[in-house]
Amino acid sequence: MSQIKLDAAQPVSPASEIAVSVRNVSKNYGDVQALKNLSLEFPRGELTSLLGPSGCGKTTLLKIIAGLLKADSGNVTVEGRPVTEPGPDRSFVFQDFALLPWASVMRNVAFGLELRGVAKSEREAVAEKYIREVGLAGFEGKFPHQLSGGMRQRVGLARALSVDAKVLLLDEPFSAVDEQTRRKFQEDMLALVQNEKKTFIFVTHSIEEAVYVSDQIAILLPRPSRVLEVIRPSSFRGKIVANIRRDPEYLDIVDNIWASLRSYVE
Repeated sequence: MSQIKLDAAQPVSPASEIAVSVRNVSKNYGDVQALKNLSLEFPRGELTSLLGPSGCGKTTLLKIIAGLLKADSGNVTVEGRPVTEPGPDRSFVFQDFALLPWASVMRNVAFGLELRGVAKSEREAVAEKYIREVGLAGFEGKFPHQLSGGMRQRVGLARALSVDAKVLLLDEPFSAVDEQTRRKFQEDMLALVQNEKKTFIFVTHSIEEAVYVSDQIAILLPRPSRVLEVIRPSSFRGKIVANIRRDPEYLDIVDNIWASLRSYVE
């Protein structure tokens, strides 16, 4: 297992390969310091998981990258441009789906393009592509209340993909689905990372999930949040997906991460 101790000045990849850079970011909620001088870099075209116990600032960091929260200090850049607000270069997949209950699957997936003024025929063609890609072909006319939780989450993912953002930010998108659906989502996520060539930043509490889907894992410690280490389990790429969970190296990495986190779990 390759482990990299990370400090504020140490990049994990050459600067030309970094899509998102977080430098010395701090964030307080009243008297509670959620993040303190946190620095982290996210390689372009890869999936990085933010992993750690509850309260370690994973979602706060994700929302700062999205431009939904402002950092108290430090800076975030996406493709070299400072983040000051939400922008079309980033797309957010919420834990609670955040679908329009009155809109069909097609309308929900195409909604971001509709807001941008894209013609109906064009936005529906794009939406149709991603509806198929997430496995919902045939459900275009259904409404959120007619879908399972897993299907609603697929709609949210298709909507994020349809706007063609360079960076996808996913806040525990699989937490509300059953274990079988979650495993299928994980396999689908690996295919999306390979096919879409986008940068994925993925919040999860699951060590097994992080090791399974990630090119890079950033392990965060709780308040104030800081990076314990960055792990790159890249040797799994190219292996048969179904065999990864039985791979001795996969099992070793899972065990080692748990050993690192165990004393910090309340």
